[in-house]
Amino acid sequence: MADLGQELNFEKAVDYHYDRFPPSSLDHARLIPQLVKATDAVARYDQMLKNLHNGEIFLAPLRNQEAVISSRMEGTVSTMDEIMKYEADYQENTIESANTRSEVIETILYQRALKAAQRAMESGQPLSQFLIKATHQRLLSFGRGASKSPGEYKNEQNYLADRSRRNVLFIPITPARLQEGMDNLFQYIETSNDTPLIKAAISHIEFEALHPFKDGNGRIGRMIITLLLWSSKVISSPHFYISGYLEENKDLYVDTMRSVSESNDWTAWCMFFLEAVEKQAIRNLSVTDNIGTLYEKMKHTFSESLASKFSVNALDFVFTNPVFRNSRFTKNSGIPASTAARFTRVLLERDLLTTLEEPSGRRPALYAFEPLLQLVRV
Repeated sequence: MADLGQELNFEKAVDYHYDRFPPSSLDHARLIPQLVKATDAVARYDQMLKNLHNGEIFLAPLRNQEAVISSRMEGTVSTMDEIMKYEADYQENTIESANTRSEVIETILYQRALKAAQRAMESGQPLSQFLIKATHQRLLSFGRGASKSPGEYKNEQNYLADRSRRNVLFIPITPARLQEGMDNLFQYIETSNDTPLIKAAISHIEFEALHPFKDGNGRIGRMIITLLLWSSKVISSPHFYISGYLEENKDLYVDTMRSVSESNDWTAWCMFFLEAVEKQAIRNLSVTDNIGTLYEKMKHTFSESLASKFSVNALDFVFTNPVFRNSRFTKNSGIPASTAARFTRVLLERDLLTTLEEPSGRRPALYAFEPLLQLVRV
């Protein structure tokens, strides 16, 4: 978003593609080979998810990765370690900002907003403007975003600028025509016969071109990809995240989106999007495979080290909560307190846990399961 308080250069600005949505034609001959590759990659990733005996062990790290990367694309820089430390200290329905950087809070809010949207759709709500507004309200409910009209469409013209924030690259739809544009977008989502991956591609670019909110458009737009693929049954659970590829190719991502409005090149955008889906699915599958390999290795190590019928409980806990307070391990792992205390000592002695914070007064020690963190840091 450009800073409207400074003089802006509109020399390279591209204007929104008025009255050219949805696209009248796509070059399907160009798209089909890449569509096949993307569909195959997502299907292999989704089959892996279906085969997991405990999906949360594998999906929690991917959700955290997505929250960190998608927020980082908008200039909100936090780390996986910070997010996991916050989760170790605070309950899911609370926000504690006294000793927490605002960037960490914003990333946590992204994660929670996506989870809330998923829960709403699981309960029967459709992917709709109402749901998107509610998700946006949750995303910007606290901190810097709270002053940027959470849950409300923009009433002033906004702009997308380059990294210097001086040169305007794109002028989204005007507030006067925004509601019309959003209505057209959701009519397309509800009625189009395009294949789901093409529909996700076109819906994402259109949402970003409309840029309906004062802030948070990029994050909401990337959430819509996951929710659309899930609601159209391309994926069986709402856990496909694409921000990693988009961040690594951010300049091409922005340029290809601009070319839709500049030269009506929807096909090039769809090609880029399908390649992003393919490459990200392969990467997600690789990360999850690595987590699975580590899990199987650690199953043997924990069993040998702990010599207890509760060793798998301990293993599942540290994989789901790789940064944790000792009190939560004792309370939530399903292991008797005295046994959990012994487990902690043994795991520390075997260098399977690392001490991040020593106990202090009534505050328990903070530990990290470093083998997993090394696989998922971004």
